[in-house]
Amino acid sequence: MQQVWYVAYGSNLALDRFRCYLSGGRPAGGMRDYPGCRDPREPERVASLEVPGGLVFAGESRVWGGGMAFYDTKAAGRVACRAYLVTAEQLGDIAAQEMRREPGGEFARDLAGLLPDVDLIHAMGPGRYETIARLGSEDGIPMFTVTHGEVADLDLAAPTAAYVRWIAAGLREAHGWDGEQVAAYLSEASGVAEAWSVAELALVARG
Repeated sequence: MQQVWYVAYGSNLALDRFRCYLSGGRPAGGMRDYPGCRDPREPERVASLEVPGGLVFAGESRVWGGGMAFYDTKAAGRVACRAYLVTAEQLGDIAAQEMRREPGGEFARDLAGLLPDVDLIHAMGPGRYETIARLGSEDGIPMFTVTHGEVADLDLAAPTAAYVRWIAAGLREAHGWDGEQVAAYLSEASGVAEAWSVAELALVARG
C-alpha cells in the first residue's frame, strides 16, 4: 500500500484534532462529527517541518466559524507544518472529509489514485480544499497538502478563538513554540491582524 506524507498547517497540526479525521469524532470546540477514515490507523511517523509559502485565513468554516486556514503556494514566507505518514487511501479519505464527502467515495478514490502523478499542484475541483499540492519528499516518500487553487481570490476572514487554540496546540507540539512565538507567527498570516492583536493571540495560544 502506497505511503505518503500528509502535511498539515491548520488545526490538524494538533494530533488529537487530526485523529478525528482518522478514527472519527468531534474536536473540542468544533461543530461537526467526523466519520473518520476507512483505515483508522495512527500515522506510522510524525515529522515537523517548514515549507515555503504563506498562511492565509479566509472564508467561513462550518466547523469553527470564522476564517479557515489555507496554504498559499505563491506567497513569500515560511509556513510551519506537521507531516503525518499515512497511506494514499487515508489521504484520500482525509481530503474527502475536508469537503464533507464520504470516505471511500469517488472523490477519495480518485484523489488517492492520482497522487503518483502530481508533480507540483493538481486541482480536483473549485472547492475550498480540492487542490492537492506536492511539497517535495521526505525519506523518498512524497509529501502532499490540501488547499484552494487560487487562495488570493478568497475573501479574508479572521479565525475564531476555538480554531486558534487548536492551531496553537499543534504549533506547541510540533515546533515547541511558546504562546508569544505562536502569536508572532499567526499575526503575520493574512486575515488575522484585522481582528486579533498579538497580545490577544498570545493569551489564547498559551492554552
